[in-house]
Amino acid sequence: MSRPERPRTSPITPRERTNREAGWKGKWDGSPVRRRALADFDWWLLLAALALVAIGLLEIYSSTAHTRYAGLHIRQFYWVLLGLAIMWTVVFVDYHLIIEQTPVLYIIGVLMLLVVLVVGQTISGSKRWLGYGAFSIQPAEIFKIILILTLARYFSERRLRTLTWVDMMQVGVLAAIPFVLILMEPDLGTALTFFPILGVGLWLGGIRWKMLATLALGFVLILPLGWFVLKPYQRARLMTFTHSDADPLGRGYQIAQSKIAVGSGGLLGKGFLQGSQNRLGFVPYRHTDFIFSVVGEEQGFLGVLVSLLLFIFVIFRSIQHARSARDRYGVFLVMGVAALLAFHVVVNVGMVIGLMPVTGIPLPFVSSGGSSILSTFMALGLVLNVRMRRYAN
Repeated sequence: MSRPERPRTSPITPRERTNREAGWKGKWDGSPVRRRALADFDWWLLLAALALVAIGLLEIYSSTAHTRYAGLHIRQFYWVLLGLAIMWTVVFVDYHLIIEQTPVLYIIGVLMLLVVLVVGQTISGSKRWLGYGAFSIQPAEIFKIILILTLARYFSERRLRTLTWVDMMQVGVLAAIPFVLILMEPDLGTALTFFPILGVGLWLGGIRWKMLATLALGFVLILPLGWFVLKPYQRARLMTFTHSDADPLGRGYQIAQSKIAVGSGGLLGKGFLQGSQNRLGFVPYRHTDFIFSVVGEEQGFLGVLVSLLLFIFVIFRSIQHARSARDRYGVFLVMGVAALLAFHVVVNVGMVIGLMPVTGIPLPFVSSGGSSILSTFMALGLVLNVRMRRYAN
């Protein structure tokens, strides 16, 4: 008579839970599964992202030629190569294995944010970067991906269909710790990107309407207190947004020149390297947060339309992959990425045309910035990862 199996005391890992639910006992590193997974790789999604990267490289070159930033497009190209290498690494590691390491990643991310506040590089009054010499990285950008992983694990492992106030408190603490640290840098733009990630997690996690109404009411009541938390330049940005025509040569200069650049492009644009607002340096930060104004001036309405259609394709293609994901982990991961990308595009484009206040949120795949490129390709790798493993066997 065989001895009864001892009950297991250790928790079930995300991958084991998924395999049990799907009745799958194999491993992804078997050759038949690997071949099928590679066949499911979404090349169209990658090509759309690379098309946006190409637009960004061209406009970075155009906006920095004959300036002290000349050659920045070459550096951006190297960041893109590094981002692609990280993306492929993320793709070929089962996302369940990545989610299992979420606690470690979260702790490392928080420690990096703390280190930034102590020994980070200060640029334009903000201490946001870690690095040495010409190489630097912004941990806050990377933490956006860590937060997506953290919330995906938390919400996926819940057994209840609706959220409780205890869940809300736990999720709030997980998001509040990095949120406060990033605000202290200060980096309000990156901190605001936590809201769409948290919002889609609560929505998919089963937030009740009464709970949502209570949160909305509380947010409205405490919103005025946020004014006293903002830095003086952040208050000035909000005042400029509400009274954009009050000081067109001072605080409203950047928005005014950006709107002129976009409007002067017309239908077909002035042509590559031919934008006067761009070439004469009227638009500040035109290679980073305001690069979309360069696209509008040089490529016109047609170039703007093509760029926006590429973004729409990437976002809705990702949502389609979320619908075909094989488990809740995949759904939460992909929807978190889609919400993050959509928020970036809406806020950045709205900022460039004067419909949003200036917040320093870059345009994914297009704006100059190594940390932004790395985090965006990490996010893209997670989407492709979930797509490749949509079948259990």
